[in-house]
Amino acid sequence: MKKLLSALLILICSASLIGCDNMSKQDVGTMTGALAGGLLGSAVGQGSGRVLAIGAGAVAGAVIGNAIGKNMDETDRLKMNRALENNQPGQPAYWHNAKTGANYQVVPTRNVTVDGNQYCREYRSVADIGGKKQQVYGTACRQPDGSWQVVND
Repeated sequence: MKKLLSALLILICSASLIGCDNMSKQDVGTMTGALAGGLLGSAVGQGSGRVLAIGAGAVAGAVIGNAIGKNMDETDRLKMNRALENNQPGQPAYWHNAKTGANYQVVPTRNVTVDGNQYCREYRSVADIGGKKQQVYGTACRQPDGSWQVVND
């Protein structure tokens, strides 16, 4: 069963890397949320219930990530990039998108190195979309052009 889960995780990661240029913000949110939820489920599940926890976490994460990704527009992404670039770990950035009515909070939580890129940060984002709060944890890395790209959630 562990081999099946590992293969599934590798397949999901591969699919997300292959389609990065063609993926919509909603697709990225869905994939990111699913990975984060699956990893969280793996951490909390035990014994035979671990598989169920991973599956439930992945589904819940995908739904939340999808909703956040669907509602984030270019202005929101720019503000998230600014928070990842300028805010100290633990220092939140808040904004309201008048066009969508969504409220966002992004908090860089710590600096990390990913695949040799030392300009990466773990973060927590909370979106209040239509009165429903949704939280996502992830990691983003600064790209050579100065933008930030989510590398896993």
